[in-house]
Amino acid sequence: MRSPLNDADAGLIDAASELLLRAHDADAHRVAAAARGASGRVYLGLSLRTPRVSVCAESSALANARIGGEDTIEVMVSVGLRADGSTVVVNPCGVCREVVPAIAPGIRTLADEGGGRVVSVDASDLLPMPWVRARTYE
Repeated sequence: MRSPLNDADAGLIDAASELLLRAHDADAHRVAAAARGASGRVYLGLSLRTPRVSVCAESSALANARIGGEDTIEVMVSVGLRADGSTVVVNPCGVCREVVPAIAPGIRTLADEGGGRVVSVDASDLLPMPWVRARTYE
């Protein structure tokens, strides 16, 4: 389900944008994320990139929330940089579309539905047909 943004959602975009503008490094930190817990606290995440390994900003934001004692994450957003240096909401990669709802069931994600129109979507809208195993191997 898609819905318009509220003031708290706009504040979340601002928090992620401020982090990215401060910490951006084209080689190491290309994306920032902000997640709001049920407590109202905001937890930030930054992508980590090396020549061999990448860790998404969404994962680090979720880890920070857990470290902070947050049990429920309600909404998350990720931002990247345009060529002109301004921030833009970016949609989660395929891995994050699987990881984020598994770690934070019921989460809403702020996403660009095209043309720069940012909306709030349920996790099920991001990955409508989740990956499942044929069988469990132990």
